[in-house]
Amino acid sequence: MGVTVKPFRAARPTPELVSKVAELPYDVMNAEEARVIAEGNPHSFLRVDKAEIDLPPDIDHYDPRVYAKAKENLDAMISGGVLVQDEKPCLYIYQQEVGGRVQTGLAACVSAEEYDRGLIKKHEFTRADKELDRINHVSVCSAHTGPIFLAYRETKSESSPSALIKKWTAAHDPVYNFTTDDGVRHTVWVIDDVKTQEALTGAFGSVPCMYIADGHHRNASALKVAQMRNKDNADPEAEHNFYLAVIFPHDELKIMDYNRVVTDLNGLSKEAFIETLEKDFTVEKSDAPVRPDKKAVFGMYLNNSWYRMTLKNATDPSDVIGNLDVSVMQNKVLSPILGINDPKTDKRIDFVGGIRGLDELVRRVDSGEMAVAFAMHPTSMDELMAVSDADKIMPPKSTWFEPNLRSGLLIHLF
Repeated sequence: MGVTVKPFRAARPTPELVSKVAELPYDVMNAEEARVIAEGNPHSFLRVDKAEIDLPPDIDHYDPRVYAKAKENLDAMISGGVLVQDEKPCLYIYQQEVGGRVQTGLAACVSAEEYDRGLIKKHEFTRADKELDRINHVSVCSAHTGPIFLAYRETKSESSPSALIKKWTAAHDPVYNFTTDDGVRHTVWVIDDVKTQEALTGAFGSVPCMYIADGHHRNASALKVAQMRNKDNADPEAEHNFYLAVIFPHDELKIMDYNRVVTDLNGLSKEAFIETLEKDFTVEKSDAPVRPDKKAVFGMYLNNSWYRMTLKNATDPSDVIGNLDVSVMQNKVLSPILGINDPKTDKRIDFVGGIRGLDELVRRVDSGEMAVAFAMHPTSMDELMAVSDADKIMPPKSTWFEPNLRSGLLIHLF
């Protein structure tokens, strides 16, 4: 018995407005940035996902008026014809292309109950305040407005979901095909054929589990909302028991590096810091920026110079957490040498997504804001799945997925 994927009646933009509606996820920007992005665009989906941009700037982002405004704006987009709900349940194919790399997923509803049972596997802790934010947003709007980013282990068989998806895209025209300012091409197909829907749901019935790539808080809040609503309506097939996701084969996804910058050397001189590092690493000065090309190798930028750090003793591959490069950095450098024991709360450390490049690390250090930067080798999908399979939790800021799924393309109403 595998996982459940369910067709649903998506509320989605008219083709002529889709590029104005679709936006980056709510949690990759702050309110000020969202206001700038949405300025002059009444159709921006940020007016639903970050409705505080339509309220006074000093309002608390968790104020009940924010969620009421989100519902008001969502209802207005539907009544105004910006979003139109499909007449019958469909599955949807969502493809993204950037820099010559393509990832193609199935957009569908997945089961909150199966997430609760561990068939949809997590690798991060969630924060109560962020969960509550999405619980309130979903509850008030009666909608899942942003898709959760899931992965499944691709088998390359002729009956796998990806094989069926390729057949559909080869034979049908997309309903959306547009490129956003960040250079990502977004293409969506609607699967309205019942036999194809049944073939795909059957194919996922052979997939033993799915993995959360991004969206842990939305996952957790979807379960909480389902449990709350089940007190009044315990029908297991009720729409509130399912939530919106886009599910990709694991081998099409790319995790980028998630780099670290630190404000000071914890009282050490440059020379003493490097000498301490040399207990566990071979530290070599480099004439060029160091982007690690394999595990157990780290780039370091310090005092206008790049260094290549190579771990001397291999980690135990059976230790799925300790074997991660982010764990090596935490356990060998950040905690024992720099005194950063809790990277989630310590204000001396910041994290830089690999999409910003190594130049951003140089900029942060050369500006004097930070003392040292560490360039990381990306966590792999195999590592992520191994951690999830072991019911373990990754260290903070272990994964950075690109490109982001756009919100506002498909909305699940319930």
